[in-house]
Amino acid sequence: MVVYKKAIRDKIPDIIKDSGYSCNIEKLSDTDFLKEMEKKLDEELTEYKENGSVEELADMIEVIMRISELQGCSMNDFEKIRRNKAKKRGTFKENLFLIDTSKN
Repeated sequence: MVVYKKAIRDKIPDIIKDSGYSCNIEKLSDTDFLKEMEKKLDEELTEYKENGSVEELADMIEVIMRISELQGCSMNDFEKIRRNKAKKRGTFKENLFLIDTSKN
């Protein structure tokens, strides 16, 4: 037996069963699942840092999308927030790196 105790994607139980294994799962409340998804985001970030895989970035986006939904924010609203912030503060396309600031 291998113990995981972590949030998983919806099709994972079927994938496990199709591989000849059994599994125990629990359906969590939105509040409890939000906490687990926040842990999952840390996990995916760690995996990205370890191997730099774009696939891990896709996993992070999937987790972020679910966290946003659990926070009551649709993806359309999330995208509006992102665009609005980009309009006000810019994006990261110019690769700028702040060294320091000083008062004139």
